Order: sequence, then C-alpha cells, then structure tokens
Amino acid sequence: MNRKYEEPLTPEDMAALPDSEIDTSDIAALDETFWKNAKVSPPRTKPNVSLRLPEEVLNFFKAESPKGYTSRMAAVLSAYVQAHEPKP
Repeated sequence: MNRKYEEPLTPEDMAALPDSEIDTSDIAALDETFWKNAKVSPPRTKPNVSLRLPEEVLNFFKAESPKGYTSRMAAVLSAYVQAHEPKP
C-alpha cells in the first residue's frame, strides 16, 4: 500500500481534508450484487439498568481503564451466563 502521509493524521487533520483529497482506492466498489443481497436490520439495543455494586467491584473495573468499564462488566456477566446455561 502506498503511504500518502508521513505521519498518521489527527482527527482534526482528517476533518479539514476536502473529500477530493481522501484516498478511497482500497475500498471495494459496491456492485449490483451487493445491493441485491443487502438487508436492512434494526440496530440492536440494550436496556438501561441501574445497579448497585460494591465499591471494590466498581474500582476494579475502572482501574484497568475508566473508559469502557461497563462493557467489560457486561462481558464478564455474559461469560457467566454462557458458563451456566444448560448444555443440550
């Protein structure tokens, strides 16, 4: 792949680029077959839940990274559910 820029662009740099300067050569064209087989599906939503947790549990997940800690907590709970689902 031919690198057009010496250093990665910041989000601000990218926002300032005119559309004509954006290299889209590595994006495959969407032909008629793609659109014939395309399906519209509604976004998957998750219910909002209020949950009281022990402070040490919350601190544990936030310590790794304050961003995304709720997603990690959900992943742990999902793994628990999968581990405890009845096997066919």
